Amino acid sequence: MSKKQKKTLGRIVAAGVLFVAIIAVLAFVSVPGWGELALYLVPYFVIGGDILWKALRNIVHGQVFDENFLMALATVGAIVIGEYPEAVFVMLFYQVGEFFQSWAVGKSRASIAALMDIRPDSANVERDGEVTEVDPDEVAVGETIVIRPGERVPIDGVVLEGNSSLNTAALTGEALPRDVEPGGDVISGCVNLTGLLRVRTTKEFGESTVAKILDLVENSTAKKARKEQFITRFAKWYTPAVVIGAAALAVIPSLFDGAWSKWVYQALTFLVISCPCALVISVPLSFFGGIGAESRIGVLVKGSNYLEALAKAETIVFDKTGTLTRGVFNVTAIHPEKYTEAQLLETAALAESWSSHPIARSLRDAYNHDVDDSRVGNVAEIAGRGVKADVDGVTVYVGNEKLMADCGVDWHPCHKVGTTVHVAVEGEYLGHIVISDEVKPDAAEAIRALKTAGVKRTVMLTGDAPAVGEAVGKELGLDEVHAGLLPADKVDQVEKLLEKKSPGGILCFVGDGINDAPVLSRSDVGIAMGELGSDAAIEAADVVLMDDKPSKLAQAIAVARRTVAIANQNIVFALGVKAIILLMGVMGRANMWLGVFADVGVSVIAILNATRAMKTY
Repeated sequence: MSKKQKKTLGRIVAAGVLFVAIIAVLAFVSVPGWGELALYLVPYFVIGGDILWKALRNIVHGQVFDENFLMALATVGAIVIGEYPEAVFVMLFYQVGEFFQSWAVGKSRASIAALMDIRPDSANVERDGEVTEVDPDEVAVGETIVIRPGERVPIDGVVLEGNSSLNTAALTGEALPRDVEPGGDVISGCVNLTGLLRVRTTKEFGESTVAKILDLVENSTAKKARKEQFITRFAKWYTPAVVIGAAALAVIPSLFDGAWSKWVYQALTFLVISCPCALVISVPLSFFGGIGAESRIGVLVKGSNYLEALAKAETIVFDKTGTLTRGVFNVTAIHPEKYTEAQLLETAALAESWSSHPIARSLRDAYNHDVDDSRVGNVAEIAGRGVKADVDGVTVYVGNEKLMADCGVDWHPCHKVGTTVHVAVEGEYLGHIVISDEVKPDAAEAIRALKTAGVKRTVMLTGDAPAVGEAVGKELGLDEVHAGLLPADKVDQVEKLLEKKSPGGILCFVGDGINDAPVLSRSDVGIAMGELGSDAAIEAADVVLMDDKPSKLAQAIAVARRTVAIANQNIVFALGVKAIILLMGVMGRANMWLGVFADVGVSVIAILNATRAMKTY
């Protein structure tokens, strides 16, 4: 328990003991009315003084209608009509409920914090030949840090010396360690398991992966789900309405039967029943718990609104390269028309020497020679088509059939399935190179799981040739495949799919978070395959799958649906119980003891239900 919680518990115990002692004394000793009042005011102020002060302070600040005001009004009113024991008991039980709620919420937040306990406390930095322990914020880019076995990686960097295994579970939800060696990248938030590492930092702490993730999770509650917004609006109008209703209940029946004391008591009971604590606390806690559960399986959700939308996923649209496939291309065939195979590959590799595209990297890897930059100039990447460059003084075009058509080159397709890269020089066709990508091991499983979960349509959009796209789509069991698309074409296809979805349905686009920004922003929910440490992916999308596994998407949707279901359960339960007991109060069938259950008891049950959202599959 926190210090504040311990203090509250002490006040509850003290007030409870005093309350029982006063009842025992009054059972044997007769005291005048004012003496009885004075005795009961002692435990009342011990347990309720802070509630009265909060109510008064909020009134001064213009925030009149909240649970503090309702409890103060109800208990002070009970004292005015001479119901001293009930006034003290209501305040005592209310504080017991508040204490329990505080404990439950604190436990939930502590559990979520433990799931995301990836913030490093310190960094061991080498300065002037000595290793000094400093705050991670004090380490500059380019400095060397030492990470011992068992320590958490404080800042992103590159390994200079040492071999080790890293526990990435806090970031990806995966238990399998990741091996690193000199030249390899290390990501902040991981735990060094075995060897000593010397690492050169590549980012400041504030820009490192761990800082971005923590900021994302901590600020996720700022983007509220529609249900949370409903509760906020509901409470704003609900509380004044019940105060007016209580006043009407006290006055109107009394005008007819003159039983003022009876109806004032019922009005005070009505106020106790009406406290909206169960809704105000449990619904946001449900979504906070859901976001924590997503984080635990390596899925980062940037707000409750995206979690709520994910629960309604109806159409899932995938990019191909790097999403359903590894994005690791290998040259599988070289078919020259004019040159030898080696000459054709060399020409293509030189023209692609400045490109960062996976296809360009695969061509350079297959060429396996150092590229002489002096042989290449005037490089221009043509979006959705390929590359134009001057190689050894002649203009070379390397790309797809659209680029060949634009250049007026007479090309021909390849009989092999894969990505075909055509090569032309000065308008003359030299031949083509076939590059194949490998489907991710869990991609087919991901599609099956999504369909089992009730997703109506799975679609793949790709810039690859139709034969390649259709082959991958058939292998994975996708419903639709649209191939040969430029970035703008992908947006057009998403627009068409958005028109086909049902009212209230959600379209999610899953891409790499870098090249698919236009489509990610146009979809209802953008989901990035955020390869460990990908800043661009973390920034670009609404949801990030930290370990690049498409199978995590079905898990993420399941967690989102359970979270929304729990929030709905709490709303229906809290409003239903309150409506029944409020009606009983109006009819004179509910006393203040039952009113306390309607407030505190319902809140406790709703909060316990909300904590289920934290569990993972």
